[in-house]
Amino acid sequence: MHVPALPALTIVDPQLAALVRAEATRQHETLRMIASENYVSAAVLDATGTILTNKYSEGYPGRRYYEGQRFIDPIETLAIDRARTLFGVDHVNVQPYSGSPANLAVYLAFLEPGDTVMGMALPMGGHLTHGWSVSATGRWFRAVQYGVRRDTGRVDLDEMRDLARRERPKLIFCGGTAMPRTIDFPAFASIARDVGAVLVADIAHIAGLVAGGAHPSPVGHADVISTTTHKTLRGPRGAMLMCTAAHARAIDKAVFPGLQGGPHNHTTAAIAVALHEAAQPSFRDYARQIVANAQALAEALLARGFDLISGGTDNHLILIDLTNKGLGGKPAAAALDRAGIELNYNTVPYDTRKPFDPSGIRLGTAALTTRGLRESHMPDIARWMDEAIAARRRDDETSLDRIAAEIRELLIDFPLPC
Repeated sequence: MHVPALPALTIVDPQLAALVRAEATRQHETLRMIASENYVSAAVLDATGTILTNKYSEGYPGRRYYEGQRFIDPIETLAIDRARTLFGVDHVNVQPYSGSPANLAVYLAFLEPGDTVMGMALPMGGHLTHGWSVSATGRWFRAVQYGVRRDTGRVDLDEMRDLARRERPKLIFCGGTAMPRTIDFPAFASIARDVGAVLVADIAHIAGLVAGGAHPSPVGHADVISTTTHKTLRGPRGAMLMCTAAHARAIDKAVFPGLQGGPHNHTTAAIAVALHEAAQPSFRDYARQIVANAQALAEALLARGFDLISGGTDNHLILIDLTNKGLGGKPAAAALDRAGIELNYNTVPYDTRKPFDPSGIRLGTAALTTRGLRESHMPDIARWMDEAIAARRRDDETSLDRIAAEIRELLIDFPLPC
């Protein structure tokens, strides 16, 4: 197991160092299946911890407001060039601090307060920043939202087109946080063209799958592409905005000076490393293995009577309605965590329970795949999940502890990558 040495931190702040080591142990000993999480490489971790964090760099390469940028500019340019090559886009901004600020920059680039935006409703699998009511995007803009069909769990594109024609949004988001199926970018682009809207593809969850050829690309269909740089892309906690040349100036002005000050240069460097790793042939194998593992796990869960939204998955993510298992998502997630299976409780489409105590759970296979687990391991994971949920219904703490021990034993042979 990887135990971080942390020599300087141990001397200066032993209490914090101990907490970091404990978290490293936890990450080693559990099946990390939160769909938005992954493990970075040692190289990405190294870049994140460099002295680049000391430097302020407001502006863009060649157009900074502070001096001392002769090494920072090439670092940011390297990240930009690697993203442009990897995704095949005209323009890239690597400065957004995370996914939500990146999406806010899109609003600032194209809309005025009160303009109409269209996105998938949060309970249907969308994201807060796609116009949901509790987000600033739902308070400052007129948001209209589409969902999925009750019978298929998939977007009804004909119904969505009718909604767009009726509401005439200036901006349409496709993508989300709990969507287990392939996004039909050409169909969304057709709807956006029909109503004269800017199409934004939020690929935060699937960016690594797109880069690795395991999911269709939005390039050539979406005007703007928003993504985080962690999740399936396996980089640091950051974000990027990619767009056509026509929108480059508006996007850059929205990020800086519109929303942010100086970029986080250590994160930019780590993004550059992650993009270099994603350009290697082995990353394509990794992306395909993520999907293969998710589909094998979905089949194993279905065989054990789990109700999967849309009946399965095309990507890394599985969304499960636990109603037929007689347990809510929140207690199920807590029990699974106790059993060494880390995921999150989640609203499912047309959920009758409250968002903080929903009917579902959400899980993904990106981190498991990074550890080296394959299809052959998925039936055991499905069995452990089923056993843990059953144990929670009968308040059987001993079984949860037994499952956690079995998982620790399995993971001894799959060390952390960093």
